[in-house]
Amino acid sequence: MSGFNFDVITLFPKAFELINNSGVITKALDKNLIDVNLHDLREYGEGSYRQVDDKPYGGGAGMVLKPEPIYKAYESIRKLPKSKTLLMTPQGKVLKQKDLARWSTLDQIIIICGQYEGFDERVRTLANEEVSLGDFVLTGGEIPALSIINGVTRLIPGTLGDPESLINESHNRNLLEYPQYTRPELFKGMKVPDILLSGNHKEIEAWRKDQMKMRTQKKRKDLIKREEN
Repeated sequence: MSGFNFDVITLFPKAFELINNSGVITKALDKNLIDVNLHDLREYGEGSYRQVDDKPYGGGAGMVLKPEPIYKAYESIRKLPKSKTLLMTPQGKVLKQKDLARWSTLDQIIIICGQYEGFDERVRTLANEEVSLGDFVLTGGEIPALSIINGVTRLIPGTLGDPESLINESHNRNLLEYPQYTRPELFKGMKVPDILLSGNHKEIEAWRKDQMKMRTQKKRKDLIKREEN
């Protein structure tokens, strides 16, 4: 093992093929800054059909992931000293940038992806934290897991070419990022603000701070309240 370790328990490992062609994440893999280890839940299924799910007790629609295969997969993973286990579930707390920053200081994140109508309640005992992307339901935990891998990886030192690019990003504070421009100076009648062409770095910095506050006030007033608190 080398670098930061992501261990993902999933019924659909092919969903993670995107990692092999996703720019910064692929570079982090090539530089051994991270390892992404996929644990196919089907391999830990029961019987000749490798069963991983069953009908819910008490009746109801859909199928529920059984606890035994998930526990077997989890127990097969070598745990590093600074490790956390995350359970992807719509019932979890909504993912925030501060969570990604906090997890980036670990050695390992183990991610359990839910599926179907959910998982046996006893699976929750494996998790340190339960995580959701928002107040909506997806077909499985693979997309949230990919989001966490992406978000944490870009915070690991050596992943981004310029670490300063992280400083003023949206959600690093409770403010959205300021507007960004590049060449050409004039495009379809839309001009780059004069202040950015002035070369006055002190005034540019002040303009950017004002823009962050204005943009947040316009698009995400809820973040302004958090910043004030």
